[in-house]
Amino acid sequence: MALSLEIVTPEQRVLSVEADEVRLPGVEGGFGVRPGHTPLVAALAAGELVYLTAGTPHRYAVGEGFAEVSDDRVRVLVEEAVRADEIDAARAASELKNLQEKLLGMKPEDPAYASNRAQVERAAARASVASRR
Repeated sequence: MALSLEIVTPEQRVLSVEADEVRLPGVEGGFGVRPGHTPLVAALAAGELVYLTAGTPHRYAVGEGFAEVSDDRVRVLVEEAVRADEIDAARAASELKNLQEKLLGMKPEDPAYASNRAQVERAAARASVASRR
C-alpha cells in the first residue's frame, strides 16, 4: 500500500505522486508519514520535504504551511516548493546571505520584519536542500 502525496502552493499544484514514505519539516520538529498513519493536521516550517519511492529519496525545499494526513493521503499546502535539482546551490547561498544581511538591519517591530524573516527561512531551506544533492 502506498501514500498519495500532493504538494500545492498558492500558484500551482507542484506534485501529485504515490510514495512509500513522506518526511516533513513540522514547526515542532520533523516527522514522517507511512501508510496507515493516524489522521492529523500539522503546521510546517520552511525546510526539507523528502518522499521515498522504491527506496529512492526525492527532495524538495518547502516554505511554511500545513500538512493534512488522512486515509493514506498527504496534502501539503505551502508557500513555496522547489525540487532539489532545480536549485542552483551557489545562487541559493548568495541569496540567503543577502537576505540575512537585510534582516540584520531591521528591528523586530518593523512592519516588514516578519515577512523578511520568512524569506530568510525559505532561502535557508533552499540552500540546505541544494547542499545535500
